[in-house]
Amino acid sequence: MTYRTDSIEQLLSEGARDKVYPGAVWAVGDAAGIHASGSTGVLDPEDPGTPMRPDTIFDAASLTKILAVWASIGALWEEGKLDLDIPLTTFWSEVDGHPLGGVTARQLLTHTAGVPLRAQLKNLYGTDPQDVRDGVLHEALHRPPGEAVEYTDRAALILGYLAEHLAGQRLDELATQRTWQPLGMHTTRFGPLPPETASRCAPTELDPETDTHLKGIAHDFSARLLGGVCGIAGAFTVMDDLGAFLRYMLDPSNTPSRAGFGSAWTGESLTIQTGELQPVRGLFWHPAPGTAPAQAVWVHYGFTGTGMWISPRQQRWAVLLTNKLYYTRDRQPLTDIRNAFRGLAFK
Repeated sequence: MTYRTDSIEQLLSEGARDKVYPGAVWAVGDAAGIHASGSTGVLDPEDPGTPMRPDTIFDAASLTKILAVWASIGALWEEGKLDLDIPLTTFWSEVDGHPLGGVTARQLLTHTAGVPLRAQLKNLYGTDPQDVRDGVLHEALHRPPGEAVEYTDRAALILGYLAEHLAGQRLDELATQRTWQPLGMHTTRFGPLPPETASRCAPTELDPETDTHLKGIAHDFSARLLGGVCGIAGAFTVMDDLGAFLRYMLDPSNTPSRAGFGSAWTGESLTIQTGELQPVRGLFWHPAPGTAPAQAVWVHYGFTGTGMWISPRQQRWAVLLTNKLYYTRDRQPLTDIRNAFRGLAFK
């Protein structure tokens, strides 16, 4: 297995120089481990003497959807506790009699459920977590299920609530017990982070209320509203933990203990599930932009500047973690770097 390591380092260093992000951590590997990795830039531009490090903690943002929700739903599916293709009303009393009751878990996982496109939780439902839950589960649909592929944070929020219902425990407890602890992902956890841990965290966007950059507190407003734990976002992680997660996806037999999900769930998820609809989707994962179907490279991104790719066909994975929100919400500069990084990491 060969990688264009020098080209990756140059690409990511130029991104830090051009202020696409303060710094970046990256790795590429296979089921056996990491084969190339590095870090560039600084942790915090206000402290230019402190470099970005391989063990820097990042706000995972929407990678939470994979690390917590996708993994937990997969565990419940493999245990036979969840049928992806029957209406939710069949087994979930909270949605019985409401529009969401006619939706299936598979439609939520493929972003074809027709649920509203924006969270807007506080504006619509207030600040009480139970009121938010009731509002989200009882809200009218945006369009008929199965009509279109439309990415929405609400899909993961609803699936997080569903996982809690089926497992009888909170999402953070479920993810920790069924996925993160078995895979040795000891740094991955929902925030807010304690001060001693937050000091290792890459800062994200400037918080106008405190006039400081968020550090150890989720950037996602929905996660903060719900106390740090929700299906949308809120988890913090490090490169090594993501590597362990992706290695397990490639070969569950290569890890010391088994997570709740396994090869069956990975195989189901990393196949096109949306038929003729565009853009095509697997289960939460989607084909990496700019790749051909024969390459079979799948990806999921996080709004803070995180991303991870996997290709069982090539037996390869890659991780790129940045804190691009420190500077801007403009997506295009990081999009260009992500696509170039993926091109260097995968043949």
